[in-house]
Amino acid sequence: MMEYRMLQFSPFSSVLDPGFWYQLTKRKLDVYKLDDQPVKIGGWYTNGEAPGLVPLANVDYTAFDDNYQVPPKSFLISGTLYNTNTIEEFKQKDKTDLIEKTGKKIWDDIVSGDVFKDPSLLSCFLCLTHADLKKYHFYYWFAFPALRYPETTYVIDDSVTLDKYFTIQQIEQLQEGIGKLSCQAYFLVYVSTDGNISVVPLRDYHIISGEPGKILLAFADPSTFLSYPGWPLRNLLSLVAYHWGKDKKEWEVICFRDRLNSCVHSLVLKIQLGNLDLQQVPPPCVGWEKNVQQKVGPRKVDLSASLDPVKLAKSAVDLNLKLMRWRLVPDLELDEVMSTKCLILGSGTLGCNVARCLLGWGIRTITMVDNSQVSYSNPVRQSLFTFQDCLHGGRRKAEAAAEALLSIFPGVNSEGIHLTIPMPGHPIPENLIDQIKLDVEKLEELIENHDVIFLLMDTRESRWLPTVIASAKKKLVINAALGFDTYLVLRHGIKIDNCPTSAPKLGESIPGNQLGCYFCNDVVAPGDSTRDRTLDQQCTVTRPGVSMVAAALAVELMINVIQHPQRGLAPADTSARDDHLKVEIASPLGIVPHQIRGFLARCHQILPASVAFNYCTACSSQIINKYQTEGFQFLLQAFNNPNYIEELTGLKQLQQETEEVEIWELSDDESLGGTSGSEKGEPH
Repeated sequence: MMEYRMLQFSPFSSVLDPGFWYQLTKRKLDVYKLDDQPVKIGGWYTNGEAPGLVPLANVDYTAFDDNYQVPPKSFLISGTLYNTNTIEEFKQKDKTDLIEKTGKKIWDDIVSGDVFKDPSLLSCFLCLTHADLKKYHFYYWFAFPALRYPETTYVIDDSVTLDKYFTIQQIEQLQEGIGKLSCQAYFLVYVSTDGNISVVPLRDYHIISGEPGKILLAFADPSTFLSYPGWPLRNLLSLVAYHWGKDKKEWEVICFRDRLNSCVHSLVLKIQLGNLDLQQVPPPCVGWEKNVQQKVGPRKVDLSASLDPVKLAKSAVDLNLKLMRWRLVPDLELDEVMSTKCLILGSGTLGCNVARCLLGWGIRTITMVDNSQVSYSNPVRQSLFTFQDCLHGGRRKAEAAAEALLSIFPGVNSEGIHLTIPMPGHPIPENLIDQIKLDVEKLEELIENHDVIFLLMDTRESRWLPTVIASAKKKLVINAALGFDTYLVLRHGIKIDNCPTSAPKLGESIPGNQLGCYFCNDVVAPGDSTRDRTLDQQCTVTRPGVSMVAAALAVELMINVIQHPQRGLAPADTSARDDHLKVEIASPLGIVPHQIRGFLARCHQILPASVAFNYCTACSSQIINKYQTEGFQFLLQAFNNPNYIEELTGLKQLQQETEEVEIWELSDDESLGGTSGSEKGEPH
């Protein structure tokens, strides 16, 4: 008497490689952003797992590849990723609707016969995810959809292993035939009347069904259990029941398992299909995976503890920047920003705040330069220093600032350089000339190796030499200076060889190559501004908030410039949109002014722009040519004698000509051609 028992299946257990989460994170930030549309991904399983191991569905870092390829001796499971933007959306997603839609697709492919062309359509999975990229917590829930048709299938008698069903020769023929199918997971095995084995695709059933031999179903079985076949058999039985069930209800199924190049342990099941009357079209679909508590529910993986803290910090720093591109600034070129190398000359109040702001923009290379030590008055105003830096005479400012940047963000390449910058009006003693020459060469090297130069020093004359060098090397210079309740933020024009320099007409914006530098409004050469000064005149006495405002504007001006299509040659904007000047925003972050002058007492700000001064003591062609041809000897004369600069540029001659102009003194009657209207009692 035959024994019947209900056929049960061993479900898949999902295995996610950590590389999958890395790829999902990368695509979420750079590609998907807020797009939550389903994404096609790939997975695979093998039919050669070790005994006792649950069937594994593997998804790794290659899952997102356009031309997804499964590993050798593995079988494709096509997947659909649903990545949600919020944890609430993840929880509230209609899981029943998701799996029923997938089940309908499988059923439609069965009914239409598309599965005969591509049997892999029978194996698929869903992956519902949410990535908390601030904490590196990932929530996920897998489903392996299986149609419940027929509702029940019975096993007739006990299963047997392949070596008890076939001869050795037949098993060899079976293995050879399967090898020719190129890792198809579903196929038919035909046993002729003379005992020869043939392996044929599912689509050829109608060819062999009229032959006198025996037809067996077969599939690559991921299960390792003696009594239970793997999950992929469920949809194969739905296919068989729909297309061939009326002709034949009893089938023999080969659960093909290939472990260590041996398949003799594979199972052969004799089954009977249950009721084939469809109660619902399409049939119900099941398959949501259980969690580690063996309850139907999602899983969570926390990768924060396993990641390198430094790499984790880098990713976290980049996260805020990448989020800008999701909704606010899609055209933001973050690679341009992060690769910019910044040199900060002056590590005081402005320098510290500028460096902190640069970190926020993801700048990876920051070099601090200063020649002084941290004093007790510094830490409360200069954000990179602490009380400990003041002790024992004070640490060198540049080195302490660079070390503080590293303690804030280990991913930054920060360096502190203790360097004195030679200045006009500060004569060089004979015994220090060699040292000063080395200092100049070091400054030249630093400017050459950086993209943007911030001039944030205390004195006006200390900005002269960097301005000359940066002008000659065509570097972008951002200058910031403070008053008690005022500030100036200014970008220097970048002189480009063979570039037209005709003066702009009234009402036109000034091209970037014609903008003036910090010294272009001077009518004298910079001199010693610290001589014969009281304590309050020697120190930069300013309201504490002014430096923070100016530093932030200096960094944001730099960012706007490097985001502009013309970069340092961007014309000077004086308003967001001025129809009179016909100025248009060309940087994705806003306008790119020449100067920003702020008045904190009035909470007021203006955006003037000025053309480069032909007699400028720092950026005029006379100065740059002399520096390029004579080098340090020219600089030495400028340091020792500021009048030399005025003579070289023609500024001294211009002053003399101005003084020699005869001034006419007019009487009241001669002025304006007669009596004024106001004197007549008429309104102005």
